Amino acid sequence: MKGTAAATAAACTTVVAAPPEANALQRPPKPLPPEAVGLLYDSTLCIGCKACVTACKDVNHMPPEVGPEQQAWNGAPGNPTWDTPVELSAKTLNVIKAYVHGTGATKDAAENGFAFIKRQCLHCADPSCVSVCPVSAMTKDPQSGIVSHNPDACIGCRYCVLSCPFGVPKYDYNDAFGEIKKCQLCKQRLAQNELPGCADVCPTGATLFGRSDELLKEAKRRTALKPGEYTHFPRGDIAGKVGGARSGHEKLVEAAYQTHIYGEKELGGTQCLAVSAVPFDKLNLPTKVPETGYPTLSEGIQHTLYAGMIGPAVVFGGLAYLAHRNTKDHTEE
Repeated sequence: MKGTAAATAAACTTVVAAPPEANALQRPPKPLPPEAVGLLYDSTLCIGCKACVTACKDVNHMPPEVGPEQQAWNGAPGNPTWDTPVELSAKTLNVIKAYVHGTGATKDAAENGFAFIKRQCLHCADPSCVSVCPVSAMTKDPQSGIVSHNPDACIGCRYCVLSCPFGVPKYDYNDAFGEIKKCQLCKQRLAQNELPGCADVCPTGATLFGRSDELLKEAKRRTALKPGEYTHFPRGDIAGKVGGARSGHEKLVEAAYQTHIYGEKELGGTQCLAVSAVPFDKLNLPTKVPETGYPTLSEGIQHTLYAGMIGPAVVFGGLAYLAHRNTKDHTEE
């Protein structure tokens, strides 16, 4: 696994908040569906085993990924010994990354410590990728809230890639018939009452599945814990329904949680949440973002301009005037 503070900082996504003067044009934000499901990732429980990465590859039939700098030691070309992804890509829908500072001696410490973070689709309440897709290839399920991509409807415009503030959808540029790839929360497994691959195999419960409202309550419970307290950490499905009941474990809280629950408010909220003892800006997650999704502004402006077709009529009138003037000038010459 690679993980340095410099590499983490270099990969950080910069997101610019919507200008305050434009807020009057925003449409109301979309809430999460009442039956929304998602994941809660607890960085303090993660041991960096990457079992979730392997399981995600297995259940979604994704190929191994080896970067150019790894090929010299990672088996023969086309037949790698290890799957070694370092970032989300068209071949990797879920990845564990590391933050390391100074000596890296203490887990879950921002100074001279290290921590892990899980990167995947967050399944936003008001997703930008769905808003910009011109052919509805990106959709959000009205019941589960899962954001899905339909390759049969996709025209390859890659607007979703450009619009996602978390850098999640990826396009396969190495395939002549490349497709957009992103986590779809293993919806094919959920249909069979099976857990998403990552939550199914996590040995510590660092990745926990459940209804988004229940996961948020659990996240708030954890962030209120103090170092030195023993507490119970569930595994699998927090409700014990999907995939069957799993035995959790008791564990000592060793590092103080940040009070910030990532995904609770970011860009209108997300169905996949995260808690950590290390600030999230150090874990390569954008934190300087508004609390409403960007589609509230872009769609609000569009709806205002196109209300009653006033905007297009004004534009057409202006173009007609310019065309008439240019034709008149040309005739006089």
